[in-house]
Amino acid sequence: MTAQLAPLYARHLATVRKRTDEALALDGFDRLLIAAGAPLNKFLDDQDFPFVANPHFRHWLPLTDAPGSWIVYAPGAKPTLLFVQPRDYWHVVPAAPSGYWVDQFDIQIVRSAAEAIAALPKGGRNAVIGSACPSIEGVEANNPQAVLDYLHWHRSYKTSYELALMREASRVGARAHRAAERAFRGGHSEFGIHLAYLAAARQIDAELPYASIVGLNEHGAVLHYTNFDRQPPTAHRSLLIDAGASCAGYASDITRTYAGAGESEFQALIDSVDAAQRGFADMVRAGQSYPELHIHAHHVLADVLREHGFIRMNAEDAVASGVTSAFFPHGLGHPIGVQVHDVAGFQQSERGGIIARPEGHPYLRMTRVLEPGMVVTIEPGLYFIDMLLDELRANPAAKDVDWARVDAFRPYGGIRIEDDVACTDGAPENLTRDAFAQLA
Repeated sequence: MTAQLAPLYARHLATVRKRTDEALALDGFDRLLIAAGAPLNKFLDDQDFPFVANPHFRHWLPLTDAPGSWIVYAPGAKPTLLFVQPRDYWHVVPAAPSGYWVDQFDIQIVRSAAEAIAALPKGGRNAVIGSACPSIEGVEANNPQAVLDYLHWHRSYKTSYELALMREASRVGARAHRAAERAFRGGHSEFGIHLAYLAAARQIDAELPYASIVGLNEHGAVLHYTNFDRQPPTAHRSLLIDAGASCAGYASDITRTYAGAGESEFQALIDSVDAAQRGFADMVRAGQSYPELHIHAHHVLADVLREHGFIRMNAEDAVASGVTSAFFPHGLGHPIGVQVHDVAGFQQSERGGIIARPEGHPYLRMTRVLEPGMVVTIEPGLYFIDMLLDELRANPAAKDVDWARVDAFRPYGGIRIEDDVACTDGAPENLTRDAFAQLA
């Protein structure tokens, strides 16, 4: 894969440099300084939280563990990497950078974060992208909004290099999901399933793009369930696992739901949601409004609820009355890339602005029209969440809900199926389904 990445990376960096030249020109900046960042300290402790590099830093190069380092770029000049290689006998000292990308940078090795700051260019107007916490002594992060808006907008359009990394992240994630399913079938606990996932991904928790969700039975109804029970339940009725993987800082985000042995009715419901999800993924095409796709998903899922006997009303009434929102309370998905919830999902243009969510859909994470180069998740769900169902009972439409049927499915928690899908000039590319197909 490395040999294939070299020419892709060179073209990617040329694109990033061009976008940066245009962004800096908007407000007359002379250069861009990007801080990799530093680990956050735990309160009243001498230990740090796991380090996560600034996504702007990772967008330029595939270094995910370079705390204290900086990228310096001035239009027309070769970018510089100030790489911190500390004198340290407490930790493993990072090796000097190597690989397919290093010839694209002037690399200066320094021994501390303070040395890196001292080596930053002085004078002129610098756009400094970095976190305000922890603060950077000697360099104040100004994060100019016009520059960020421009860079975030154009980061929505993935280069061939970025897509190659995301395909690999999907392959790693698919392999690990298969291992998790085997652990579920083998009767393991949530913790045991999670360990099987990590072993197959060959990544530790801190390397994953987000905290894995592994919910057995009723726990599938908790949208962000991360408790990891150590003891297996008496019955394995269902598993909902939402877990991704990383490749050079790029993410995959995959969710699958499985029915236990003999759970034919729940499996039939999974199959219906899966068929609906495939249909939504096929609509990830240029010109498609993402919020309209989200609302379309509500109508299709209303038909699924009616087909399986949960409601006795047509799709239009189920959506208008809020019934579908009780079973599908989150958004259809979000942009994904160097961040699992990538930027600019609501942005109106490269100059900023906000496209509001449609009324009644407060958790939708994207409101833009799809264009070639964008990658989004498609993750419909149907859940049996006690709090929302109790609220639904007070809705006049509750008379058209088969509550006995709903109660029978509460022990399964819920269903979510999620793929990462790239919008192209033609048919969409489903990174997740392709990755699973390659395992067959």
